[in-house]
Amino acid sequence: MTIKTIGAVAMIGSVFAAGVAVGQQSTSRREPQFENSEVQVWKSIVMPGQPLSLHRHDHGRALVSLNGGTLNVVDGGGKVMDVLKLETGKAIWLDADKAGTQHADVNPGTTAVEVIVVQLKN
Repeated sequence: MTIKTIGAVAMIGSVFAAGVAVGQQSTSRREPQFENSEVQVWKSIVMPGQPLSLHRHDHGRALVSLNGGTLNVVDGGGKVMDVLKLETGKAIWLDADKAGTQHADVNPGTTAVEVIVVQLKN
């Protein structure tokens, strides 16, 4: 192999490696899925040790667990207000949050927890 060929192969390899890294994000996040006048739908991915930031829900919502796991719902001071035990493929209902409250979702496990959230708008 010539030096140019080796350089080209190395560059192509680094492009593929960068593509893999981008496709496999390791941060907790919400990924919008669908929205209309009735519902808002997103996928939440909560990584271990990386809580979703403080937020609130003014409307009720259904969570559909994609891979099971546990989520702790904590207040701004870190106090656990609720523990959600999620089963793969099962849905749960969560009412709107109490007025003036906020929470963060914390994954105490060792693997990512993924859920689809379907939140009513009215």
